[in-house]
Amino acid sequence: MRVFCIFLARETSKLTAKQVYRVSANQMTMKSNRLFFIDAMRAWAILMMLQGHFIDGLLDPIFRDVSNPVYNVWLYFRGITAPVFFTVSGFIFTYLLIRVPQHGMENPRVAKGIRRGIQLLVIGYLLRLNLGGLFKGEIYDSFYLVDVLHCIGLSILGLIGVYLLTAKRKKYVFPLILVSTTLVLFLFERVYKDWAFAFLPDFLANYLTKANGSVFTIIPWFGYATMGAFIAVLFTRFKNYRYLYPAAISIALTVGYVLIYQSTDFFEMLYNWTGLNFLNLILTNNYLFIRLGNVFVVFAVFMVLRQFMTNKTVLKIGASTLSIYVIHFIILYGSFTGLGLYRFFNNSLSPEIVVPGALAFMVACTFLSLQYNKYEAHIKSQIAWGGSYIKTQFIELKEASTPLLRELYVRFRLFLKRVFRTVRS
Repeated sequence: MRVFCIFLARETSKLTAKQVYRVSANQMTMKSNRLFFIDAMRAWAILMMLQGHFIDGLLDPIFRDVSNPVYNVWLYFRGITAPVFFTVSGFIFTYLLIRVPQHGMENPRVAKGIRRGIQLLVIGYLLRLNLGGLFKGEIYDSFYLVDVLHCIGLSILGLIGVYLLTAKRKKYVFPLILVSTTLVLFLFERVYKDWAFAFLPDFLANYLTKANGSVFTIIPWFGYATMGAFIAVLFTRFKNYRYLYPAAISIALTVGYVLIYQSTDFFEMLYNWTGLNFLNLILTNNYLFIRLGNVFVVFAVFMVLRQFMTNKTVLKIGASTLSIYVIHFIILYGSFTGLGLYRFFNNSLSPEIVVPGALAFMVACTFLSLQYNKYEAHIKSQIAWGGSYIKTQFIELKEASTPLLRELYVRFRLFLKRVFRTVRS
């Protein structure tokens, strides 16, 4: 018996050691598969968005001089922020979507993505609510306008749709449709840009046109999300390639250079050759392809610096973009109350005030977001407890009041019978 116990203890220790090794190996694999530079890009994009919205909303127009090199550089980089944010959002979602072994509806990321997309749409509308209007029984027209969150949420749902449609097809079909979507949306943007979509209700037309005041529209911005998804597919397919990053950096820089400096000449050549009018329209403002080139250059820069992108605070900021966006919207634009900085200082501040103010705004929004994320589980548990407590009290009140209501109902019926009997008499 003693010999058997010793043997069993040895085998158990071996098994435990193997399990520990497997767990540690899996953790190392997950850590090595995590693309830290993408989190850093997302952190950079959200911080650029914070200062961009602050300065653009509060800077006095007399200081908006495009001949000023400082303002011109700021304006150029501000134009890069949204394309980077949409592209990175499409990259991250698709990278997580296709890395799991399950396919189609069996993929757990599909259900999570649908919930996430709907969540972003709901939050986008909630941020445009005005409590003062609700108390008056009104919903202002600004509630129906479309912003970044609406478009990203709808883009996630669109990527899921493309994924499900191509789940049972050849592997090349999914990336082919992604890159084709980007090309179609970008090539014909000048054609559909002026369409009013008047046949649609305003709340739907706002997703397609800026005529009613929407800040972003799903077309053409979905094209950046699909391009990010296409890049994610490439990273997933070649993740074990020895020279992944040298090749990716070289390709990104080359594509970025061609799109920024050569795409306009290329479209002009195509127009002269084919005479197609939509190519001539692109020549008037080729910003979509040029900004896409900027995105590829930003990808290349962050991949080059990827060894320095493992700072915990930077990664936390990259993982907290939604809460940062919500907090900045409330402080700057006054969601719910209308009492934001934009209401009191709209286009009225000088650079001496607005620049340090933008820095303070970035720090404040980031700090509040990180603090929220630190206590997020506790806050959500308290909200859930509050909801369950209210529900319990309502049920108890209902059970306690049921006999009283029944008695009042019986007495009311008797009262009505007596009244009608008296009237008849």
